[in-house]
Amino acid sequence: MPVSLRELCADRSLGLRSACPSADLERRITWVHSSELSDPTPYLDGGELLLTTGLGPAADPDGYVARLAAHGLAGLGFGTGLGHDDLLPAVTAACARAGLPLVEVPERTPFLALSRAVSEARAAERYAEVVRTDEAQRALTAAALGDDRESGPGRVLDRLAERLDAWSLISDADERVRYAAPRPSSRRAAALAGEIARVREHAGPSSVTVAAGGGQVVLQPVRMVGPSVLVVGRDRQFSPVDRQVIGSAVSVLTLAHARSAAAGRAEHRVRTAVLRALAVLPGSGAEQVLADTWGPLPDGDLVAVALGGRPATGRFDVLLDTLERASAGFHAELDGRVAVIVGADAVPPLLTVASRVRDVRAGISDPAPVTGLARALREAGRALDAAERLDRRTVRFADLAARGLSALVLPEDAEAFAESVLAPLVRHDAERRGDLVGSLREWLAHHGQWDPAATRLGVHRHTLRARIEKAGALLDRDLDSPGVRAELWFALHAGR
Repeated sequence: MPVSLRELCADRSLGLRSACPSADLERRITWVHSSELSDPTPYLDGGELLLTTGLGPAADPDGYVARLAAHGLAGLGFGTGLGHDDLLPAVTAACARAGLPLVEVPERTPFLALSRAVSEARAAERYAEVVRTDEAQRALTAAALGDDRESGPGRVLDRLAERLDAWSLISDADERVRYAAPRPSSRRAAALAGEIARVREHAGPSSVTVAAGGGQVVLQPVRMVGPSVLVVGRDRQFSPVDRQVIGSAVSVLTLAHARSAAAGRAEHRVRTAVLRALAVLPGSGAEQVLADTWGPLPDGDLVAVALGGRPATGRFDVLLDTLERASAGFHAELDGRVAVIVGADAVPPLLTVASRVRDVRAGISDPAPVTGLARALREAGRALDAAERLDRRTVRFADLAARGLSALVLPEDAEAFAESVLAPLVRHDAERRGDLVGSLREWLAHHGQWDPAATRLGVHRHTLRARIEKAGALLDRDLDSPGVRAELWFALHAGR
């Protein structure tokens, strides 16, 4: 912050004397300039301490001072001992009326000394800013990349809040507060939801500053898991140095996430390989690899949970990160969804964790021993397919199986199967106006009994027998086989 008039007057080596006790000596001096023009304002930006020996204001003190005050000068320095032995009373009175600070500069103090004092103060200030920014960067980097367990984004926010005497939080891609310092600051996100959403949805990097209760809140995008937003606020304005510190925090958070993400991707690939081995090569030793990778397996049976839904449209970074932070079972991305292995009693907590990510659906297998995880993974996948098809948050395979075979097969797959199997009969009926499809359906419904089926169709039993024999020939299948009858019954109900 630039030096003030009060600080300049307090420097005894300069010998300055304030001639307007009522004036605001806290005004900050941007620069020192000397001029004897009657109107020097065209050459000033405002905020300067203007020095004169009295030639400028001599002709029109009131107009001269009024112009300086209107232009926003920090003050007027009047040099005595050269043109005037003392301050001009008219100038003193005009400054008092305009509220413009007036200081007397004695003959022994050259104007250059004032310029040097202000210049040195500004240089010292800039150096202090550099030191402060460098120290903040070092502290934030150490907080993010330290070796202890507490290192990470949460520690970075703690250090940032301490350095700026502010509060801070990170809102993630699902509009949840991921970290906050101090912790109660997480409640502030609700009032800033609109601003956070605008920053998150902005295509490029952008920083937004909003006024809040006499203070300021700065919002900046940060590259973490999904589009996240760093929010920092306090009850007074942020200085340019403060904003540099906030920018450093954004950089540190981004670099820390990139480092952890690289290690995380490698770990996720290992986990995916383990689950794929369990699914494809049961009994090949993958169960032991699971135990070695995950740690001691839970006692009793295990359950596979398949998670999908909206995250299936892209990578599962947010969902995987949520599961990782909650230490929710053994999880990995597998075939376009997230598969999780947990103990049977850990399923409810897992679903609670997964629900933190918007629009996630879950398919849950039946409990299985570790050697049966291949089957459990298939069951979880089937249940998730049903959850997405039925627009339900959660489907258990046990409930799905109880609804019959049709519930386990995707409608489009079932329909394609039916069309393929029944195509010869459909063509026959269309070309010869027969009723092989209807006759086969009625005959199967009556468990192959001729008389009840014929009566139902309104034809002679010999007519029905001829139709069924024709159907068997066209299908090239043994209709006395229970398996064939089951397939045909499924096809007749799955087709259009």
